Amino acid sequence: MPLPAHRYKVIFFDLGNTLLYQSRPWDETLPSATRAMMDVLRRHGLQLDEERFCKQFEDRLSSYYQERETEFIEYTTAYLLSQQLQEFGVAEVSEETIREALAALYQVSQAHWIPEEDAVPTLQALRERGLRLGVISNASDADDVEALIDKARIRPYFEHIFISAVVGRRKPHPHIFEVALQAFGVRPEEAAMVGDTLGADILGANNLGITSIWITRRADTPDNRDHLDTIQPDYTIRTLAELPGLLA
Repeated sequence: MPLPAHRYKVIFFDLGNTLLYQSRPWDETLPSATRAMMDVLRRHGLQLDEERFCKQFEDRLSSYYQERETEFIEYTTAYLLSQQLQEFGVAEVSEETIREALAALYQVSQAHWIPEEDAVPTLQALRERGLRLGVISNASDADDVEALIDKARIRPYFEHIFISAVVGRRKPHPHIFEVALQAFGVRPEEAAMVGDTLGADILGANNLGITSIWITRRADTPDNRDHLDTIQPDYTIRTLAELPGLLA
């Protein structure tokens, strides 16, 4: 059953596994990514035990990724790296060095992010109907998200981009949705959220009265399977190409 399109002013999109997908999992690229990061730190004169530092940073990221899914607080990757450098006896590192090191780390994974074939046609169709579009993304590095958006050439379609690394709270925490609604100047009932994760995109939207649209093309994950009986989207689509028809 189509949504009453006239009631919506804004459509929010998740990024990963909604508009873009990874051709190679993050955990497979992480070892080479941390070594690219280490190369930058060494060029800036930091004398570190490469094997121990990289392994500890990978473990730190893994632990943090689990922790943030229960607290919904987003500490940036820059904070985590600075914290580890202090533990290794490096008291002061410039922000520029931290950013350069993390840019090298994320550049490895960015090569494996690919836009969905129906992403641009769908965004174009929605914009042509006069709908305003935004991104709400859970990520610990804002520069990485911005780079992915530019790489996919989808920035012109979005009026605002909200990243948990900047906002400080992750979906489904209401704060990141409230910030997005306020920026667009719309009420919850005037917005819809499209995303692949039941426990983040769908639950967060449901809790605020934003229409939730679950996209299932890449949603067969353990976390989603755990929530199938407890979190119900307002609407379900398999691909982005179905969204304009749903809003017809």
